[in-house]
Amino acid sequence: MLVLMVNIKVKPGLRDEFIAAIREDGEGTTTKEEGNLHFSAVQESDDPDRFFLFEVYRDEAALEVHRRTAHFLKYREATADLLAEETVRREGTNVFPDDAGWAS
Repeated sequence: MLVLMVNIKVKPGLRDEFIAAIREDGEGTTTKEEGNLHFSAVQESDDPDRFFLFEVYRDEAALEVHRRTAHFLKYREATADLLAEETVRREGTNVFPDDAGWAS
């Protein structure tokens, strides 16, 4: 499995627009992408303009499919001017649960 963790800071006053965009992308990712096993968007409690995404894909190919979908491209366009700082992305592989745990 390929795990993607993303740290996003949104400009003050633009949080609602970001939330609408990430909800639409998350809905498309979880319902239209066979290679996506999990997609979560979390808003930080201490800083409501900071968000964390946690995404699990079967493999690199599934992530590449995601990056070409209409809903992801729409998300990127919609959020291009909403971000307060460079997005921080980290990729990893799962330790727990193991691959079989994500497949179930």
